[in-house]
Amino acid sequence: MREAIGMIETTSIGIGFAVQDAMLKAANVQLVLGRTICSGKYINVVTGSVADARAAVDAGLAAAPDGVIDHILIPNVHPNVFAALGQSVQLRPGEDRFDAVGIVETYSAASVLAGADAAAKAAGVTLYRIHVAMAIGGKGFMLMTGSVSDCRTGVNAAAEVVREKGLLVSAVVIPGPSKELYSEYI
Repeated sequence: MREAIGMIETTSIGIGFAVQDAMLKAANVQLVLGRTICSGKYINVVTGSVADARAAVDAGLAAAPDGVIDHILIPNVHPNVFAALGQSVQLRPGEDRFDAVGIVETYSAASVLAGADAAAKAAGVTLYRIHVAMAIGGKGFMLMTGSVSDCRTGVNAAAEVVREKGLLVSAVVIPGPSKELYSEYI
């Protein structure tokens, strides 16, 4: 049941494994992503019911009182977040709007998921990529497409959520993007 998503980002690989073990033992959740990320950090992303995801995040936080960089729990997560996180979104000319591209970049992997959920819920955008931390110094970014107004709304909603944590790097909308920006997704 993919009702909620929980994520814990740690300062250490060893602590990351301990957190993962605690999360998986605490509740009936599925591990979506558990891996090392840039700068020697580790991320764990789980999904399940809201209660199970909350229990897993609480257990993971208890297992690492000194090693957590960031964490999130998103109840009722937008389903498009999973496809974009898994990089399984294929854009289809004629079905998807390519009037604009929206990009939000964050200082943490966890905050990009919270921002992506906010963008998907606020606007009629297509999230087509959520990139967490690999080969970008532990940062995160998301890509979305749609009408110019929807991209502006989505980017603003995501930026607001991330800005509250002090983790916003950039929030950009590109109206009338070149088709090459989409070439690997079509």
